[in-house]
Amino acid sequence: MNILFFGDLVGRPARNILKQVLPDMKKEYNIDLTIANGDNLAHGKGVTRNTVKEVIECGVDVLTCGDHIWDTSESLDMFKGNYCGLLYPANFPTIDYKSGCKIINIDSVKILVINLIGRVFFKNYPDCPFQKADEILENHKDANIVIVDFHAEATSEKRVIGFYLNSRVSAVLGTHTHIQTSDEEILSGGTAYISDVGMVGPKDSILGCEKEAVIEQMITQRKFRYEISKDENIMINAVVLEIDNRSGKALSIKRVNEVVKLVL
Repeated sequence: MNILFFGDLVGRPARNILKQVLPDMKKEYNIDLTIANGDNLAHGKGVTRNTVKEVIECGVDVLTCGDHIWDTSESLDMFKGNYCGLLYPANFPTIDYKSGCKIINIDSVKILVINLIGRVFFKNYPDCPFQKADEILENHKDANIVIVDFHAEATSEKRVIGFYLNSRVSAVLGTHTHIQTSDEEILSGGTAYISDVGMVGPKDSILGCEKEAVIEQMITQRKFRYEISKDENIMINAVVLEIDNRSGKALSIKRVNEVVKLVL
């Protein structure tokens, strides 16, 4: 099973570049399933019905999220309606964990995608991701392949959950920081791991945002208006996973780190 996983999608530039490159990427890597983190999908913060529909229609099968999921007025209603392939971090307090994971069946192979959020350095107070992962895995013992998006700030916390779930899941993929790390590996138990997949967004930016406003905020400590960078050179960060269908063990993890000019 070949799985393509994109880092945090940042606003319209990410949505447009996926339309441009995703068909060819699927052919190049012979992709069976495409997953992306959509925490910054709607102008950098959260999701809307239209933005989710847009990326699903261009070929993304599952969208995971993170700390920005409640930043739009539509997200709660979308959650209640189990909207399309959208997942919410399963360890948010009072959230039904079933909206934080999803089974996809491909040629009799059951693929479980789990969305979790970290606790270190976050302002909100999610439930324990370790206990929630245990709960979900206990209730889905029939899954052949398990992919975990761990949306977290601290690389230490990501590393810990990687080893905690080693041999029990096929991959632990870190998201949230928008900076791709070069520590991809197959852990001893056959679990693919990377601390952060990175982002899909404007290259000449700070995490997808116009640089000047962020620099001023850092210097003055005043609030600023978040604006997506207008750079047409788009950073595409992703990983391609090859997973054994029977054992669920990862055979390979390959980073994608490209800059493509947006022509749409």
